[in-house]
Amino acid sequence: MVVVFAFVLGVSDAPNASAVLIASRGASYRRAMAFSFVLHAAGGLLAGQAVALTMTSVVRVSAAQLPGTYLAGSVAGLVFTLVLVRRGVPVSASIAIVGGLAGAAAVEAGWHAVGWGGFRGARPYGVLGTLLAIFVSPVIGGLLAGALRRLLGRLLRRASRDVLRTLRGMIWVSAGLVGLADGSNDGQKAMGLATGVLLASGSIRHFAVPLWVTATVAFALAAGTAFGGRRIVRTVSSRLYRGGPLDGVAAQSASAVAILGAGFLGAPVSTSTVVASSMVGVGAAQRHRHVHWPTVRTVITAWVATVPACAMLGGGLFELGRICGAFP
Repeated sequence: MVVVFAFVLGVSDAPNASAVLIASRGASYRRAMAFSFVLHAAGGLLAGQAVALTMTSVVRVSAAQLPGTYLAGSVAGLVFTLVLVRRGVPVSASIAIVGGLAGAAAVEAGWHAVGWGGFRGARPYGVLGTLLAIFVSPVIGGLLAGALRRLLGRLLRRASRDVLRTLRGMIWVSAGLVGLADGSNDGQKAMGLATGVLLASGSIRHFAVPLWVTATVAFALAAGTAFGGRRIVRTVSSRLYRGGPLDGVAAQSASAVAILGAGFLGAPVSTSTVVASSMVGVGAAQRHRHVHWPTVRTVITAWVATVPACAMLGGGLFELGRICGAFP
């Protein structure tokens, strides 16, 4: 199940390190996806454990109840994500999983079984802390991308063609940083759930992600990004805003900073929403009318609807499993 979870996370992340390369005409579709695979795999292998530990704080159920809760919640999130991805909507698999887990835990043992959480200092934990981090990070990414685009535009207003050629190389560097950050943050989500089940079952004595879990998740996630559908990549690369090399550098750099900063704090953010909002932020900073706002509204509506929809689906799947005798 963890492999499927990581793969679907990768599918939803398909545009993150490739969309800007394609939009700026810096790479073909195949080349961009191959690049995405390598960098996401590297990010997953180099991942820490702060985000993984945060994921285990979303539910508070007994060791016997944990596998069923994780299974029902994860399936709910994955189904919802796949349905929207097939329609070309860059939905957040992270939000979907959190909603699914909360719904499954609530049906399994009541609302007290949901780890509502908040913040311990700057570190988020539980449902509320995680969701707040997920919803705030795209805003930060979009504002930072817009500010960076304006700054670069002023500094390079009279730049030579040689400088502009260098920018195309910088797109690859910034996209690579996004791939590393994305692989690390999203990879830890699946690693956290897998390690939580191993800890509950007594297979390990303390929370530490095993190497085999890290490697499995890293490559499953990378495979998902490489085989993600063209429709979702097209939505982010051209239907939100189509920019040039300078736009690509600003958007990807801002995304990498936002995602890496969140990972440092242990916040399991939605990397796909950060990248999409950075693209919109760059477009709004330069050519407000060129941003395809109807598509933006569709994406935002999907994000808002994700938590309640997945919570109900997760709760329904858990109840169905209990009726069928699959869960205690």
